[in-house]
Amino acid sequence: MKIANNHVVSIHYTLKNDAGETIDSSAGREPLEYIQGKGMIVPGLEKAMLDKAVGEKFSVNVLASEGYGERNEDMIEEIPLEAFQGVEKVEAGMSFFAQGPHGQMVVTIKAVNDKFATVDGNHELAGQNLNFEIEVTDVREATAEELEEGLDQGGCCGGHGGCGCHEGSEDEHECCSDEGNHPCGDDCKCK
Repeated sequence: MKIANNHVVSIHYTLKNDAGETIDSSAGREPLEYIQGKGMIVPGLEKAMLDKAVGEKFSVNVLASEGYGERNEDMIEEIPLEAFQGVEKVEAGMSFFAQGPHGQMVVTIKAVNDKFATVDGNHELAGQNLNFEIEVTDVREATAEELEEGLDQGGCCGGHGGCGCHEGSEDEHECCSDEGNHPCGDDCKCK
């Protein structure tokens, strides 16, 4: 079966930047599962996945414009510290969910002073080309329920990447940071 829209696709991947440094990989984890055509992965990779089949291994170079977009300096702003209600100490590196013009987004604290936190709404990979090594491990038709409700990825942060405040955790303001501070423990796959 070849990959087409509304198919559930499982892949192993390694993502590198243009310098050849590994940014993320599914090695040692379950394959990433997504529904083709639903915008669950970056557009450039989703386009490259069409018509691939189980067992195929290939490389995909995704330009920034087809990945996480170009950096937008308008998405960096200073927010008064009192806006972070319920957070004991706001520190650089913390990530939070925020409501943006196109829905929920993750913002990262870049700097903190006595009164303000500088937050960046750009994805950490915005402005970077993405270089993927892909192995297709499974392809099947999505069920009607999966098409309506999405996939149950399980685990922290939907199983792979993208993290912020964890709604429903004991402390909804507990956040992932570069140091790995998060309520999911060592099993969290937050980046």
